[in-house]
Amino acid sequence: MESKGSVLIKLLLLLNVTVLCASQSQDFDFFYFVQQWPGSYCDSKKSCCYPTTGKPAADFGIHGLWPNYKDGTYPSNCDPNNAFDPSQISDLKSNLQQNWPTLACPSGDGIQFWTHEWEKHGTCSESVLKQHDYFETTLNLRQKANLLQALTSAGVQPDGNSYSLSSIKGAIQNAVGFAPFIECNVDSSGNSQLYQVYLCVDTSGSNFIDCPVFPHGKCGSEIEFPTF
Repeated sequence: MESKGSVLIKLLLLLNVTVLCASQSQDFDFFYFVQQWPGSYCDSKKSCCYPTTGKPAADFGIHGLWPNYKDGTYPSNCDPNNAFDPSQISDLKSNLQQNWPTLACPSGDGIQFWTHEWEKHGTCSESVLKQHDYFETTLNLRQKANLLQALTSAGVQPDGNSYSLSSIKGAIQNAVGFAPFIECNVDSSGNSQLYQVYLCVDTSGSNFIDCPVFPHGKCGSEIEFPTF
C-alpha cells in the first residue's frame, strides 16, 4: 500500500501536468473574421488616408481575425513578450498590402496596422497560430469568403444605392454557407451604410462556422452600399 506522502506527491504531479496542458491549449472559443468596406470607412471617418502603395482596390479589406469567447467577451494583448516581427511575414507583405490595407491616418506601409492586430488579437491565438500562420490563415479566409463576388453575383453592387439588409445577409450566407453579422455606420447625411462583415471561424482558423454569438449593434432594414 502506498504511503500518504507518495499519494500526495503523485496528485501534485498530476495537478502540475493538468495546469501545464491547460496553459498550452487555446484560450478562446472561436474567431471573428472581420472585413471592411473601404467606401464606408472613407465616407464616414473624419480622416481617411491611402497607404503608401496607393488607393486600395474597391473590394473588402481585412480588418482582423479576432479570438472570442462564446459569452461575447474577448481576450486582448495576451502575450506582451511576443511582439510583432515584420521579418516573419516578409513573404506575405505584398499580399497583405493588397488585401489587408489600412485607411487610418497616417496609414504608411501597413506595418503599424498589422502590429496592432497581432499584438492585440493575434497573440491570444498564438498557441494555435504563430505569427506567420496567423496572417497567412487570415489571407486565405478572405479569398475563401470572396464577399464582393458573393454580393455582386446577387445583384448587390457598390453603386451608392440602398439594398435590403436581408438581401445582403442572404447573398453572403448563400455563398459562404453561414450567416454573417453586418455592422453599419452612418455618413454625414445620416445614411446607414454597409461597413463591416463578421464571419465566425473555428479555433483552427480553417473553417467558417455558425456564430455562437453575434456582436452588439443594429442596422436599418435598408442600407447603402457606397462607391469607393
